Amino acid sequence: MRKQLRRTGALACTAAVVIGGLAVSAGAHAAAQQLPLDQLLGQPTPGVKALAQIKSRLAEVAASNGLPADQLQRILATDKTAWLDAGSRLFYREPQLTPTQKSEEASPRWATEAVDAATGPAFELHSKPGSNRVIYLDFDGHTITGTAWNAAKSIDPVNVSAYDTDGNPASYSTAEQDVVRDVWTRVAEDYATFDVDVTTQAPAQSAIDRAGASDAQYGTRVLIDPDTWYQSGCGCGGVAYVGVYDNSSQHDYYQPALVFTKGVGTGAKNLAEAASHEAGHNVGLSHDGTSTVGYYQGHNAWAPIMGVGYYRGISQWSKGEYADANNKEDDFGVVGTHGLALRADEAGDTTAAAAALAIGTTATGYIAAETDTDVYKVTVTTAGNYTATANAAASGGNLDIKLDLLNSAGAVVASADPASGQSDAATPTGLGASVTANLAAGTYYVRIDNVGYGDPLSTGYTTYGSRGAYTVKLA
Repeated sequence: MRKQLRRTGALACTAAVVIGGLAVSAGAHAAAQQLPLDQLLGQPTPGVKALAQIKSRLAEVAASNGLPADQLQRILATDKTAWLDAGSRLFYREPQLTPTQKSEEASPRWATEAVDAATGPAFELHSKPGSNRVIYLDFDGHTITGTAWNAAKSIDPVNVSAYDTDGNPASYSTAEQDVVRDVWTRVAEDYATFDVDVTTQAPAQSAIDRAGASDAQYGTRVLIDPDTWYQSGCGCGGVAYVGVYDNSSQHDYYQPALVFTKGVGTGAKNLAEAASHEAGHNVGLSHDGTSTVGYYQGHNAWAPIMGVGYYRGISQWSKGEYADANNKEDDFGVVGTHGLALRADEAGDTTAAAAALAIGTTATGYIAAETDTDVYKVTVTTAGNYTATANAAASGGNLDIKLDLLNSAGAVVASADPASGQSDAATPTGLGASVTANLAAGTYYVRIDNVGYGDPLSTGYTTYGSRGAYTVKLA
């Protein structure tokens, strides 16, 4: 630190220290003594306290976390769940839910018999097999070793138990398998717009870790953790580091993201919302709140994924378009800078570029970009009444669909855009659409567009987060 010195008479004092005939400036001496960033705190420290300790080097700490200094300052000053670890790395400790809020949602009946260990179809699910990016939903336990979580607790290794709700961790009942599948369905939908494989099948560790900048295959593990080794100390629902998904140095040190069943319950809806949220931190996202609350709980049937999605049927990525939003970051833009590109388009936007669709068959597609429109060409050979149907994802749909049936000239024959809502917190309504028309033989087009609903400030949402998977059929 430089000092302001006075000149007294003819004697001038200089900001120098003479040691053994060598003049060393006080500023250079202080710089030489400055602690490395990973030694500033010494232990995990909550936001406000951490900010006071690193404030003189806020810009450096922010840069090391890949954030603008003003954003990190706001997060540490206002978000009570934000922490810096001993190495000045940002992570979040999510609050746990009350016993009532943890109440289990019914999962769809899917599995037919119990299985030994993590075997069978529920543990072979993939949303985009072959992708170089992965989000692994780990329900079958894991040994955590050599990570920041171990260092924080001075416990290494940590053997995390498998997900279990019936007291028999050696096997998975049909109900447990149904939860695994429903969690996967919901998280896969949240990440359906990205080129990433959300999977319940354990990948090779090399598919998760990143060995360096040239390693193009990497991801994150979201561990469903039923134990108390970390949760009892934080009383939290989950923890995750921010912006570490594509980290090319110490990638595995900041893994995994953790979802605690003792904090959020064992039901599929809560686990899925927490898993998508914690993975969202890994890919660079911070919390969506307001000027008075750290997490926005949404309105009507809608909530932001990086706020609180437990109580709303529709949870989407957000850029803070609701009233009094404290976080205007473009979720899709931020995620794109942390290793997840948008999925390639599979159907053209115009009738000239339409994908083929046979009568009576079902096609699967994705609206990945906000401006994306998917058009399918259908040839009707027999005149009669036909119904076009487009459905959003069966569980946790993010895409609100407007469906148009066009004639060969591109004019609209029939159109539908139902009002969206929810029948309960786990079940959105009005996302799909259906139209019926009497058609002569000829060429027709089915057009799928993403839409918003209501007023994004207080009752609904825009097209921004209305993206995801759909199925379409004309019969």
